[in-house]
Amino acid sequence: MPRLTGPVLITGCSSGIGRATAEHLLARGYAVCATARDIGTLSALADAGAEIARLDVTDADSCAAVVAGLEDRHGSVAALVNNAGYGEYGPVETVPLDRARLQFETNVLGMARMCQLVLPGMRRAGGGRIVTMSSVGGRMTFPGGGFYNASKYAVEAVSDALRFEVAPFGVAVSVVEPNLIRGTRFEEHVGSSLAGNTDRRGPYAGLGAAIRDQMDRCFENPRMSTPTVAVARKVERALSARSPRARYVVSVSGKLILLSGVVFPAKSMDSILRRQFGLSKDGAYNGKYSGLRAREEADSI
Repeated sequence: MPRLTGPVLITGCSSGIGRATAEHLLARGYAVCATARDIGTLSALADAGAEIARLDVTDADSCAAVVAGLEDRHGSVAALVNNAGYGEYGPVETVPLDRARLQFETNVLGMARMCQLVLPGMRRAGGGRIVTMSSVGGRMTFPGGGFYNASKYAVEAVSDALRFEVAPFGVAVSVVEPNLIRGTRFEEHVGSSLAGNTDRRGPYAGLGAAIRDQMDRCFENPRMSTPTVAVARKVERALSARSPRARYVVSVSGKLILLSGVVFPAKSMDSILRRQFGLSKDGAYNGKYSGLRAREEADSI
């Protein structure tokens, strides 16, 4: 049975990891408040027993209203699961900075806003849990993911600082680090942002093709991608553990990726990534991705 006596507030429950986490915690007996920008996407969770609310982590008023409502009804938020976020992909040179700002506003400042709102109530209650969705990409950076990876690195840094700051008040802070998760539509958003941020006739066309190809291959390989319920189980562990870890890596493939970054020197990792993404030492995108770029250019004419 859950140790928590109050509600678990989860952001970003319209689909994917957020929805799976809400469903899993409800099935395990937790009181859940599931939120999303479009409350119409939450009807099934309401039918399953969740409280539901409209919440946009970039909208301070909607965030404050949800937390205040929960505190009025329950006294405090027992646990916060910061799940809302997305991935903006593309070469650093070509991603518009307004898109980069929105990436940070959602993934980092939205998470920080939610923490600031729930912490006074948690301190009054003498405890609580904060679990934030980070990524393996919060500890390792990949080509094309510069701004997304930077946002997740920031999530890790904020969570590390927060973990020390709130421990005296009985509040535990953890991050969950997925790798590639099936059923999240993450690859669709990456493909869409790549298309918008990478000119198919420009100098990074080969990189864009390589990223899409590598992602497709990984999502098709069950050893490289993981179902959403695996993330939900890690969230539950962070919520229920007597002494929760600072970090929960979700998958074996994610652990191997992080281990490779420790075992191999930086030059070796650079060489591995160059081969993986079709980049030669002289800076040209080559091999099968140059051919793929040519086919894509032909298709776009």
